[in-house]
Amino acid sequence: MKQTEAHSTVLIVEDEPHIRMFLRTTLLDNGYQTLEALTARHGLALVAERHPQLILLDLGLPDLDGIEVTRRLREWSVVPIIVVSARGQEQDKVDALDAGADDYLTKPFGVKELLARVRVALRHAERAAVEPAEPSFEAGRLHIDFVSRRVCVDGQEVHLTPNEYKLLTTLARNAGKVLTHRQLLKAVWGLSYTNENHYLRVYMGQLRHKLEVDPARPEYLLTESGVGYRLKSD
Repeated sequence: MKQTEAHSTVLIVEDEPHIRMFLRTTLLDNGYQTLEALTARHGLALVAERHPQLILLDLGLPDLDGIEVTRRLREWSVVPIIVVSARGQEQDKVDALDAGADDYLTKPFGVKELLARVRVALRHAERAAVEPAEPSFEAGRLHIDFVSRRVCVDGQEVHLTPNEYKLLTTLARNAGKVLTHRQLLKAVWGLSYTNENHYLRVYMGQLRHKLEVDPARPEYLLTESGVGYRLKSD
């Protein structure tokens, strides 16, 4: 764990005692500091007062739905939000991510998965906060040079169409984060195309054929079923 991650404070907004205890114990055992709120309003107040580096947010809070909490936070804060919820429906995930959440974990989940998502969210936030826009992206065999607009796999340049390149770089600049169909369609094709999910299926298929060893079992361009896509960051 990086030194910056080890000193990160995570706000747990969760009203179920056993889940809150599990999250607290896991985080403390792995070097994080924690804050806790049992209600949405207390959680919002703690974000404003204590400025945590990450929020673990339940959707089913007693006073306010977690999706509405996410919308309110995104009006004034860029703190990463990982939704932690028993709601496993695809639409709940889409709504949370579209509202501004960075990731979504469905209960029950394991310690390793939780910690991996926390690390990715903190790294992404740290890069966005303290570094200028990266001139390149690299993950395994994949290399993207944003300055020259070149994409290489195993050192060999791959030709992409303008929309393929835009789709790939949108995912790369948010590597490790789930982007919903709506977010990707808006970024690549514009607001009037946010319901054209077939565009994404076609272009993602084309990208996988150009970048993956086995397009049917992608190594980098991962599908979040019914929700969107994620570019593996490491």
